[in-house]
Amino acid sequence: MEHFKVRRSGTLAKRSQRTMLGFLVRRILATIPVLAMVALFVFFMLRLTPGDPAAILAGDNGEPHQIEGIREALGLNEPILTQLTIWLGNILQGDLGESFFFNKKVTELIAMRVDATLSLAIVTLIITLVVAIPLGVLAAYRHGSWVDRLVMGFSVLGFSVPIFVLGYFLIFIFSVKLNWFPVQGFKSISDGFWPFLHHLILPGLTLSVIYIALIARMTRASVIEVLNEDYIRTAYAKGLSNMVVLMRHALRNAAVPIVTITGIGVALLIGGVVVTESVYNIPGLGRLTVDAVLGRDYPTIQALILVFSCVYVVINLLIDLSYTLLDPRIRY
Repeated sequence: MEHFKVRRSGTLAKRSQRTMLGFLVRRILATIPVLAMVALFVFFMLRLTPGDPAAILAGDNGEPHQIEGIREALGLNEPILTQLTIWLGNILQGDLGESFFFNKKVTELIAMRVDATLSLAIVTLIITLVVAIPLGVLAAYRHGSWVDRLVMGFSVLGFSVPIFVLGYFLIFIFSVKLNWFPVQGFKSISDGFWPFLHHLILPGLTLSVIYIALIARMTRASVIEVLNEDYIRTAYAKGLSNMVVLMRHALRNAAVPIVTITGIGVALLIGGVVVTESVYNIPGLGRLTVDAVLGRDYPTIQALILVFSCVYVVINLLIDLSYTLLDPRIRY
């Protein structure tokens, strides 16, 4: 009988693995048409909006024949469908093209800038999760009290203040007046951990405010809903402390919507990085996006949007997979 149970357990485990693998394959295949639609939309949007990269590269004093020569060199005189075919063919070979504005391979530009953006994103997420989840749990536990109203007021304020306004305000207070943090710039971690962190605390704090507001509100709502369940009252009846009940029972069972809203926040994070890096002059992908848009740098803009789209798709896939760890009842 025990041998039969072990064999059945092994069979179920293998079936679960096959199901998970099938889910992964389906999700990966489903991203292909999504990314294709994004690529086509961006390509045609850039070509159909006003502005000529050749005129920008030629400068204010550029002659018509010079502009025409630049267009010819960049391949912008070709029909749109021909340009699309060439671009898609290069992408399939792993070539994202060469930047009009920087005269470098786009892959080299992204590799040079990804360190700053990734560092800023990680610091922002750490600040957000460390602050937002305890705030949300505290607001849920003290539901209806002045603490709850204070947290909710902060959440409303966090959504209302634009990132660039908050950034300049924090620079004025903590950099100009108090001289605690640098006004702008970025240091790689190879330059030392403290210089690296010192340059990222203020931008990370600026970018994290809106996500703290978002995740704190969702954490509060989810934990309040869980606190009304029967098993929470049973846990209190067993004599468990408030901390154990909140963290081990309430927060764990409220984790799925919290993780979901964190994943949605990644999309906002991408947009926020563009603004924050511009305010603090951080040489990351956000700043590169602004420079590419101002210079009508088609290959760079197209590549960056594809990269951001891929990151968003991967994050959402990881979040879907995490559901099975947070809630054993969820199966794919």
